[in-house]
Amino acid sequence: MRRLWSRFGIRALALSLLAAGVGGGYQLGQGREADQEGIRAQLAADADQQEIGYLKERHREYTAATAHRREAQREAAEKAAAAARTEAGRARKAADAASRKKREQEAARAEPKPYTGPVPASCDEYTGNRRTGCALLLTSGFGIDQMPCLDKLWTKESGWNHKARNPSSGAYGIPQAYPAGKMSSAGADWETSPATQIRWGLGYIRQRYDDPCGAWQHSEEVGSY
Repeated sequence: MRRLWSRFGIRALALSLLAAGVGGGYQLGQGREADQEGIRAQLAADADQQEIGYLKERHREYTAATAHRREAQREAAEKAAAAARTEAGRARKAADAASRKKREQEAARAEPKPYTGPVPASCDEYTGNRRTGCALLLTSGFGIDQMPCLDKLWTKESGWNHKARNPSSGAYGIPQAYPAGKMSSAGADWETSPATQIRWGLGYIRQRYDDPCGAWQHSEEVGSY
């Protein structure tokens, strides 16, 4: 009986030891897996930290590059604006100078130059239609000093021919009125009368150019009056 119990006891002890060994091995395996899992987790965490650090560094670099680019763009914009202001100032000065020169030229043209040539002592120095023109010049209120200008003007226009006609324009008479019929306001005989044509021509000159020298100056500048 004692031997039987001894055998059972030995077997029970052996089973207990086996169970303990199996349990210990299982727990050991579980511990190793836990350690390995912890290592993997640590490595992953370290990798995440490195990735975060890398991203932060790239973000700093991007921020710095963006700030540098914006500063360069701002400086470029300021330089462009300054250049535009300078160019606009030059253009404005050029335009002002051109406008001033134009005004001066217009003023010079508008201001009649006084006649400096010889002045006849009287209308007796002329003959034909010129003598008639000189007499009517005086009765129209102009001075005899205007006669040389009137002589040049109508010599150029018609040669003082009261029947002169421009074949291209139709201008007619001593003053080369166009249209010719305008001279009818000075008299119905405008087609044949030098005096009627001269009176009309002197009125036209007074209205447009103040005096014959003003009309002659204009004719010299533009080719007609």
